[in-house]
Amino acid sequence: MDVATVIGLVLGILVVCAPILLAGALPAFVDVPSMILVIGGMMCAVMIHFSLPQFLGIFSVIKKTFLVRVPVPGEIVQQMINFAAISRRDGALALEEQIRKVDNKFVVKGLQMLVDGQEEDAVRDMMSLEIQNIQERHNQGKRILDFMGAAAPAFGMIGTLIGLVQMLQNLNDPSQIGQGMAVALLTTFYGAVLANLIFIPLAGKLSVYSKAEILAMEMTVEGICAISRGENPTVVREKLQSFVSPAKREEVKATV
Repeated sequence: MDVATVIGLVLGILVVCAPILLAGALPAFVDVPSMILVIGGMMCAVMIHFSLPQFLGIFSVIKKTFLVRVPVPGEIVQQMINFAAISRRDGALALEEQIRKVDNKFVVKGLQMLVDGQEEDAVRDMMSLEIQNIQERHNQGKRILDFMGAAAPAFGMIGTLIGLVQMLQNLNDPSQIGQGMAVALLTTFYGAVLANLIFIPLAGKLSVYSKAEILAMEMTVEGICAISRGENPTVVREKLQSFVSPAKREEVKATV
């Protein structure tokens, strides 16, 4: 679980709610019809904009922003060095035993292609194609969250306009104007909070995770291809460390 996402979300809710609670104005900020309009309208817009399977996958997309484990470059480098050493010492067929010890399906796929005797070009093409497809799925999830971040404030504004129309119809009763204006503005408040505290930040976090995962997969592809060429573990290490900024290469320093 990503602790930063959880802490940021909890603290963000506290920061928004604290002034309301300290002022003792919580009941004034609770309006069920406004919530229904903002949340319901946003979800309907998402359903219209995306296909039904994409819409039903919203919760899966949100879950990934909390539960995805970010790949560690140092672990990938060390793993590829170990595979390179085994391949040079015992041959590519010896990697078949390692497949049962690996829980990363992408790495398993690459090792299996080496064991099957696939050429480097075939390995690179197949694994690069999978990276492209995964990247597209990630982008689709980000587009959904971005759209929700745009739709929530829009429906908040729609609710405000509805409230203003209803308020203007009761101008003959000045005592109702202040209360009507407050209720009208609540939908804008709900939409702004949902967009800027939840959906837009989650879309950004999903993008960060996606880039980290794609980088890890690209490192894996280069490592597998280097092993298929029979390169020694030291060369494999130097190639994979080039994916990391010079300032952080000491952190991913792997032993040969």
